[in-house]
Amino acid sequence: MAAARVLMALASASALAAAAAGLPTVLDAGPDRVMAETWRFYGFGVFAALFALLAWRPLRYRWVWEIVIANKALLAVTAAAFAAGALGPDGVAGAGAAATADSVLAAVTLAAYLLCRGWRAGPRGADAGGAPPAP
Repeated sequence: MAAARVLMALASASALAAAAAGLPTVLDAGPDRVMAETWRFYGFGVFAALFALLAWRPLRYRWVWEIVIANKALLAVTAAAFAAGALGPDGVAGAGAAATADSVLAAVTLAAYLLCRGWRAGPRGADAGGAPPAP
Protein backbone atom coordinates (compact mmCIF):
# COMPACT_ATOMS: atom_id res chain seq x y z
CA MET A 1 0.00 0.00 0.00
CA ALA A 2 2.88 2.38 0.76
CA ALA A 3 4.21 2.18 -2.79
CA ALA A 4 0.78 3.05 -4.19
CA ARG A 5 0.58 6.06 -1.90
CA VAL A 6 4.01 7.28 -2.98
CA LEU A 7 3.06 6.93 -6.66
CA MET A 8 -0.13 8.90 -6.15
CA ALA A 9 1.64 11.57 -4.10
CA LEU A 10 4.14 11.98 -6.96
CA ALA A 11 1.28 12.16 -9.47
CA SER A 12 -0.40 14.82 -7.34
CA ALA A 13 2.81 16.83 -7.13
CA SER A 14 3.29 16.61 -10.89
CA ALA A 15 -0.26 17.83 -11.54
CA LEU A 16 0.25 20.68 -9.09
CA ALA A 17 3.51 21.60 -10.82
CA ALA A 18 1.75 21.51 -14.20
CA ALA A 19 -0.94 23.84 -12.85
CA ALA A 20 1.68 26.24 -11.53
CA ALA A 21 3.55 26.15 -14.82
CA GLY A 22 0.30 26.73 -16.73
CA LEU A 23 -0.76 29.84 -14.84
CA PRO A 24 1.38 32.21 -16.94
CA THR A 25 -0.15 30.68 -20.08
CA VAL A 26 -3.63 31.48 -18.76
CA LEU A 27 -2.65 35.02 -17.85
CA ASP A 28 -1.01 35.64 -21.25
CA ALA A 29 -3.69 33.92 -23.38
CA GLY A 30 -5.59 35.96 -25.90
CA PRO A 31 -9.35 35.88 -26.29
CA ASP A 32 -9.14 32.93 -28.69
CA ARG A 33 -7.29 30.73 -26.11
CA VAL A 34 -8.13 32.00 -22.63
CA MET A 35 -11.14 29.72 -22.06
CA ALA A 36 -9.29 26.56 -23.14
CA GLU A 37 -6.19 27.46 -21.11
CA THR A 38 -8.29 28.24 -18.02
CA TRP A 39 -10.12 24.93 -18.40
CA ARG A 40 -6.79 23.12 -18.69
CA PHE A 41 -5.43 24.96 -15.61
CA TYR A 42 -8.47 23.93 -13.55
CA GLY A 43 -8.12 20.35 -14.79
CA PHE A 44 -4.58 20.17 -13.43
CA GLY A 45 -5.90 21.36 -10.07
CA VAL A 46 -8.73 18.82 -10.03
CA PHE A 47 -6.35 15.97 -10.84
CA ALA A 48 -3.84 17.15 -8.24
CA ALA A 49 -6.68 16.86 -5.70
CA LEU A 50 -7.89 13.47 -6.98
CA PHE A 51 -4.37 12.03 -6.92
CA ALA A 52 -3.89 13.44 -3.39
CA LEU A 53 -7.14 11.81 -2.20
CA LEU A 54 -6.02 8.47 -3.65
CA ALA A 55 -2.63 8.85 -1.96
CA TRP A 56 -4.20 9.75 1.38
CA ARG A 57 -6.89 7.06 1.50
CA PRO A 58 -6.48 4.70 -1.44
CA LEU A 59 -9.32 2.39 -0.48
CA ARG A 60 -11.87 4.97 0.62
CA TYR A 61 -13.33 6.30 -2.63
CA ARG A 62 -15.48 3.96 -4.70
CA TRP A 63 -14.93 4.29 -8.49
CA VAL A 64 -12.42 7.16 -8.28
CA TRP A 65 -9.53 4.91 -9.33
CA GLU A 66 -11.38 3.66 -12.39
CA ILE A 67 -12.56 7.13 -13.41
CA VAL A 68 -9.04 8.56 -13.13
CA ILE A 69 -7.46 5.66 -15.04
CA ALA A 70 -10.09 5.84 -17.79
CA ASN A 71 -9.69 9.62 -18.13
CA LYS A 72 -5.90 9.49 -18.38
CA ALA A 73 -5.99 6.56 -20.82
CA LEU A 74 -8.57 8.28 -23.05
CA LEU A 75 -6.60 11.53 -23.02
CA ALA A 76 -3.41 9.64 -23.91
CA VAL A 77 -5.06 7.81 -26.82
CA THR A 78 -6.71 10.99 -28.10
CA ALA A 79 -3.49 12.99 -27.88
CA ALA A 80 -1.56 10.21 -29.63
CA ALA A 81 -4.15 10.20 -32.42
CA PHE A 82 -3.79 13.99 -32.77
CA ALA A 83 0.01 13.67 -32.80
CA ALA A 84 -0.12 10.96 -35.47
CA GLY A 85 -2.50 12.99 -37.63
CA ALA A 86 -5.19 10.30 -37.37
CA LEU A 87 -7.61 12.67 -35.63
CA GLY A 88 -8.30 16.34 -36.16
CA PRO A 89 -6.21 18.78 -38.15
CA ASP A 90 -2.54 18.21 -38.89
CA GLY A 91 0.03 19.64 -36.51
CA VAL A 92 -1.95 19.85 -33.26
CA ALA A 93 0.39 21.76 -30.95
CA GLY A 94 1.42 19.89 -27.79
CA ALA A 95 -0.24 16.61 -28.76
CA GLY A 96 2.93 14.54 -28.52
CA ALA A 97 3.85 15.91 -25.10
CA ALA A 98 0.29 15.42 -23.86
CA ALA A 99 0.25 11.84 -25.15
CA THR A 100 3.47 11.10 -23.27
CA ALA A 101 2.41 12.80 -20.03
CA ASP A 102 -1.04 11.20 -19.92
CA SER A 103 0.36 7.78 -20.87
CA VAL A 104 2.80 7.97 -17.96
CA LEU A 105 0.07 9.12 -15.57
CA ALA A 106 -2.27 6.34 -16.75
CA ALA A 107 0.48 3.75 -16.22
CA VAL A 108 1.46 5.12 -12.80
CA THR A 109 -2.17 5.24 -11.66
CA LEU A 110 -2.82 1.72 -12.94
CA ALA A 111 0.30 0.46 -11.13
CA ALA A 112 -0.84 2.10 -7.89
CA TYR A 113 -4.35 0.69 -8.38
CA LEU A 114 -2.94 -2.83 -8.71
CA LEU A 115 -0.49 -2.39 -5.82
CA CYS A 116 -3.21 -1.36 -3.36
CA ARG A 117 -5.99 -3.47 -4.89
CA GLY A 118 -8.01 -0.38 -5.68
CA TRP A 119 -10.94 -2.42 -6.94
CA ARG A 120 -11.74 -3.04 -3.26
CA ALA A 121 -12.27 0.68 -2.63
CA GLY A 122 -15.44 1.85 -0.97
CA PRO A 123 -16.78 3.14 2.28
CA ARG A 124 -16.19 0.84 5.23
CA GLY A 125 -19.29 -0.80 6.63
CA ALA A 126 -21.34 -0.23 3.47
CA ASP A 127 -23.67 -2.89 2.14
CA ALA A 128 -23.35 -4.27 -1.40
CA GLY A 129 -25.34 -1.33 -2.76
CA GLY A 130 -23.05 1.20 -1.09
CA ALA A 131 -25.51 2.33 1.60
CA PRO A 132 -24.02 3.06 5.03
CA PRO A 133 -25.03 0.78 7.90
CA ALA A 134 -28.12 1.72 9.88
CA PRO A 135 -27.37 3.59 13.12
